[in-house]
Amino acid sequence: MSAAPEFETILYAVSDAVATITLNRPERLNTIVPPMPDEVEAAVGQAVRDAEVKVIVIRGAGRAFCAGYDFGGGFEHWGEAMMTEGRWDPGKDFAMATAREIAPTQKFMAIWRSPKPVIAQVHGYCVGGGSDFALCADLVIASEDAVIGTPYSRMWGAYLSGMWIYRLGLARTKFHALTGRPLNGRQAADVELINEAVPFAELEGRVAALAAELATIPSSQLAAMKLVVNHAYENMGLASTQTLGPILDGLMRNTPDALDFIETAKAEGVSAVVARRDGPFGDYSQAPPELRPDPANVIVP
Repeated sequence: MSAAPEFETILYAVSDAVATITLNRPERLNTIVPPMPDEVEAAVGQAVRDAEVKVIVIRGAGRAFCAGYDFGGGFEHWGEAMMTEGRWDPGKDFAMATAREIAPTQKFMAIWRSPKPVIAQVHGYCVGGGSDFALCADLVIASEDAVIGTPYSRMWGAYLSGMWIYRLGLARTKFHALTGRPLNGRQAADVELINEAVPFAELEGRVAALAAELATIPSSQLAAMKLVVNHAYENMGLASTQTLGPILDGLMRNTPDALDFIETAKAEGVSAVVARRDGPFGDYSQAPPELRPDPANVIVP
């Protein structure tokens, strides 16, 4: 294994021809805070520059792939990038949301732009911005009990990468966009949101086998095939969707209902406001145990 650079929110390692990027905030279900988007982009860049790397794997440490953006304190993690004198600044939010150099979504899109194939290894919760991120990968393999969804469809957000739209047909996209209903790994594979779902015990082995299979193909061939497929979807308006989505996300984080949502989270805790949002639907953390990810399914880096 090659020497790994030091990061705050991720781990990076290379073994044989595979670079593995592990989101590493397990105590917070790998929720997204700075500098995670920058570090993911940097790690992908390192893998692309490493001639020995043929394939990139992205996964999450602990009980989840990624539970979305950490909204415990609103978006205060981004501070003055989105606020002026402690208040939301729509001009700054707009600029941040649309600039490739600083937009979190565009940082995560490094895995889409990488000429080397990227496999997302998904387990536990893969929700909100975490699902937007994972679905940017070329291939997504999930554990059968993973929960994939966008609870922000109900409050405090909008599609970011747009990959839910491009991976699903119109009927399915509208249903999930309007209801925020999640899918487990098996359901996500059945509707072709993702590529495969396997029992958690087989997940790491299946991803490793697929990565090893891809590594036998010349890198130039992989890059060519990825580029032609990507351009077909970019010609369908991907860039426009990724401009509109994050702008709307900023607006939806600052409506009267959304501000009340965040104030409740500050006063009563995230679990209380999530219960209020998802309780009527009986899903995500409000689902019965058999419809939630198995807490014993843990990735140890």
